[in-house]
Amino acid sequence: MGKIFIVCAPSGAGKTSITRQVIANDPKILLSLSHTTRSPRSSEKDGADYFFVSENKFQELSKNGMFIETAKVYGNYYGTSKKWVDDTLSEGFDILLEIDPVGAQQIKSNLGSCTTIFILPPSKDELKSRLVKRERDSKLEIKTRLSSFENEINHLNEFDYVIINSNLNDAVNDLITIVRAERLKITAQSQIISNILD
Repeated sequence: MGKIFIVCAPSGAGKTSITRQVIANDPKILLSLSHTTRSPRSSEKDGADYFFVSENKFQELSKNGMFIETAKVYGNYYGTSKKWVDDTLSEGFDILLEIDPVGAQQIKSNLGSCTTIFILPPSKDELKSRLVKRERDSKLEIKTRLSSFENEINHLNEFDYVIINSNLNDAVNDLITIVRAERLKITAQSQIISNILD
């Protein structure tokens, strides 16, 4: 069975840049694709970045118990498919989920076994600078994301690991180290150990 790694971060902390590099260099770990009701950005493709659905369709899937977690973030709904997670884990792949702290709590409650990582920017000023530089959000959206930062960091003590993203390469290596360490735990290697002892 594969393992679940949950990565949370305030918008602009570098979560996507970090996780994409880890996934690109590790064929055993896959990025979970969430369903979302938000509109795709110009660079995003349905089925590759997210499963983009209408709000009615999302509510229908949620009502039918298709998600292991759901959250409403900045006015849009997000959800993780239970079937996709179960199938992927049973095939031996690890899954990396990029979700908010509320979603992380739901998954821990529903699945129990998972590793949680929170990514922080080196400072609030740096976070604001990154949000402005990426030229993706309006001034109002940036203000909303910065105000959410305070609430998100209140969840820090619920996480297993924290990565401070002062330098992208260092942060990528930190996440790779966490993944490797979790795979080396005795509980993760119990079947291999059993085979050796037989």
